[in-house]
This record gives sequence, C-alpha cells and structure tokens, in this order.
Amino acid sequence: MSILVKADTKVVVHGITGRIGNRQTRLMLDYGTKISAGVTPGRGGEEVWGVPVYDSVSEVIEEHSIDASLVFVPAPFAKDTCFEAMEAGVKLIVLITEHVPVHDAMEIRAMANAEEAVVIGPTTPGIIYPGKMKIGIMPGNMFCPGNVGLISRSGTLTYEIAGNLCDMGIGQSTAVGMGADPVVCTSLTQLLHMFEEDEETHLVVIVGEVGGTEEEKAAQYIKREMKKPVVAYIAGQSVPPGKRMGHAGAIVERGMGSAQSKVRVLKEAGVKVAERPTEVSELVKSILRRGL
Repeated sequence: MSILVKADTKVVVHGITGRIGNRQTRLMLDYGTKISAGVTPGRGGEEVWGVPVYDSVSEVIEEHSIDASLVFVPAPFAKDTCFEAMEAGVKLIVLITEHVPVHDAMEIRAMANAEEAVVIGPTTPGIIYPGKMKIGIMPGNMFCPGNVGLISRSGTLTYEIAGNLCDMGIGQSTAVGMGADPVVCTSLTQLLHMFEEDEETHLVVIVGEVGGTEEEKAAQYIKREMKKPVVAYIAGQSVPPGKRMGHAGAIVERGMGSAQSKVRVLKEAGVKVAERPTEVSELVKSILRRGL
C-alpha cells in the first residue's frame, strides 16, 4: 500500500468555497478522492460539487468519518485551522498554504508531535497515491502506479521527474511534496522512514534543493538505517550564497545548505545523485534492473 493515505481515505477540505479550493476539489473528485465535506465559516449548508459545506470541523465530525484535512485557507488562518483539525482528532493534515509565518509553522509542528498527527507542509503540493487518490494540487496525469517512492521539496520538478519515470514504465507507490518553507512539519528523514517501512516501495527518489539541512540530516539516516536504494537530484547547483531561489527555504547561508554540500553527503551515504532531472529516471531504471 501507499504511505500516509489509502484509496478510501476520507478528506475534509478547508477553504472549499474559495477559488482554488473549489477548483481543486473538482479535480480531486475526478481522480477518485473521497471528499466527505468542506469547511468555510459562515457558508455552512451550501454544497460544492455535491460536497456538503460546514462552518467548522466539529460540525463535520458529527456527521462524517474524517481521516485527513486539506487546508487551502489564507496564511493568517492556517495555524488555527490546523489546530482545529487536530483538536477534532484528524491525524493527517495537508497544508497547501504558502507564506505561513515561521513561528506559526513551529507551533503547528509542535502540536502535531503532541497529538501524534502528521502535517505535510506548509507550501506543499500535497500527496498522491497514483491511480487511486490524491490530496492536494498535484496533476494526476503526470503519475502512474508502481513501486518507487517520491519525496520532493519542489512541486514542478516532482511532476517532471514522475512523468519521466512513467515514460520509462516506472510507476510510483506514493509521491509526497514535503513543503518548501524554512520550517516544515514533517521532515525528509521522517518520510524516508515511512517509505523504508512500506512493503510496496522498492526504491525512493529524493528531489531536493539548496537551502536548509534536510538533505544532510537525511543522508545520515540513509547511511545508518535504510536498506532500500535511494536516488536524488538537488536543484540549484549554480545558486550563489545568500541568494534565495524561488522558495522561502531555498537560500544558502554561511556555507550551509549548498547544493554541493548536499550532493557530497548524499553520495557518501551511498545515494546515487543525478546531475540533471532527466538522469533520475535513468538511474532508477538501472538500479531496478539490477534488482538492488
């Protein structure tokens, strides 16, 4: 099976009546996602694409069984929305929202740890179980079912690499966008551990980028614990120190977080590191062919 989600995972969409929430709800329903309800304060009693809308999560759980929350609310309301979901007993939250204040993200992460919940994001494109369901904004047509786990800090690179893998006949067990902010609520190492424990996943692909130390920390875990092969690509190899590249978390400072340091420690951990995105699928195919 996949990690984090199942084919029948029941989802509540926060911000379902907004432009993006409305559109993405339609796309998720078309892909097979089981969306039980939506939440927008003051809009209770309405429907969006046949999905009932409630004023609060507490009202939703009185009427529906919920496994996951998908959050499309503006950044100032993201923390309270995540807290409300966790207080209602929701154990998986996918936080799409960008520009969440760093301190808010830290509080969300702390509460998730206390409640034994998993929060993916902020600034994540979501999770997809190819051919079964998706939570978030990933384009389903770029993925196909298979046995390669995919973890990424970059949305569009995820889609490109997944598409290249599918072109080679290599599908994915689950793809997870971990988020691109300086503080994310579920680390790369935690996601690697989930894939290591997943029987359906035979190999893991990491799509990293400059900034932060997620990849460096993950390399230590890979070296110590992982039995499954790992392939990686690190974006931003030409980014100069102090320059932010697109994402809030993609900035190199004081020699830490550079693409070169990430590539070095990953290689030292036994990871096959691609020099360009298109090489990822070639490395994966070579490893799977050898049966490693």
